Amino acid sequence: MKIIRKNKAAFFIIAAANLVVAIFSSYILPPKFFYDAAIIAYDKFNEIGYFGSYPLTILFYKITGFRYLPFPIIAIIQFPILIYILYKIGIPNDFEKINIKNILVYLGIFMIAIFIAMPSKEFITFLYITPIILMCVNKKYSLQKTIVISTLLLIIFGAVYRPYFALIPIIAGGMYLISFINFKNKTITTIFYGLLIAFFLSLSYGIVKGKYFSEMSREVVNKARIGSADANSMITPPLKPDTWYGEMTAVFYGFFTVNIPVNGLKHLFSPQIIVFIIWQLLLFYILLVRFSKCLKERTKYKYELFILFILFSFFILQGVFEPDLGSAIRHKIGIFPLIYFALYYDHFRKELQ
Repeated sequence: MKIIRKNKAAFFIIAAANLVVAIFSSYILPPKFFYDAAIIAYDKFNEIGYFGSYPLTILFYKITGFRYLPFPIIAIIQFPILIYILYKIGIPNDFEKINIKNILVYLGIFMIAIFIAMPSKEFITFLYITPIILMCVNKKYSLQKTIVISTLLLIIFGAVYRPYFALIPIIAGGMYLISFINFKNKTITTIFYGLLIAFFLSLSYGIVKGKYFSEMSREVVNKARIGSADANSMITPPLKPDTWYGEMTAVFYGFFTVNIPVNGLKHLFSPQIIVFIIWQLLLFYILLVRFSKCLKERTKYKYELFILFILFSFFILQGVFEPDLGSAIRHKIGIFPLIYFALYYDHFRKELQ
């Protein structure tokens, strides 16, 4: 009889436990967790269409018939699909051991159960970015082909689904070129210039369209929520982003709020926000250390560095577009395959040697 290794046993146990969470979440979680799910499932405003995240997601759930199913049944279908993707990416040999890296992933799987095991735009995002990871894990394509295919995928996704994904290749490409300059602290400087690239993209857009990125996205969403019960985790920069210096402040403030959210510790009576803050701080630190390592040995870790450029570009764009900490964590779980690979890249490298 074949014996299941400890790492796989731990993976399946955690997956099974969180499948239960996913199934019963609709009975336990407050209604605000299901605002997007209700919009997608019921489409009260007839938003269904072929362009845009809501219209396309509504179309997907209508075509598949999922929109007609109770949320627990959708969880039974969707959650195993997402777990199977992580399984195909790979399970680290020490997955059963309790350490910070594994705990971050355990919590990530829990958040998949909470945020994506229902009608969700992040379910589409999760599925869509998976081929990028599989190309890097299997290395069936050269790095050049992987970059070209991934860039096309991100641009197409940005064109038809979420526009800011089309900006990821621009920021990642700029950061890649800047990383060749011999700065004293190359990691921090590369991210800093990535933020500047995001600002100049917003500035250019503002000159043409009359509004900057954060003004037309985050500000519009948050204005409608001021004074509501869901406004406690809003990201509110100290200056209005209707001037170039206000937008620059918003870009940097948003990046730190979303990725190093120490200012969110004021939400002591919102346990879910505190858990996210701790998760996010540890995640960002570990990824920053890995980014530094990959920059120093860029030839050895070329696929890993490529994924980290995508990840940090996404983190930068989150700082521009995210309206609140809740949506920030939801969107990070949508790209969890990228995070999963980045956390365990040493394991995947050993597996292929």
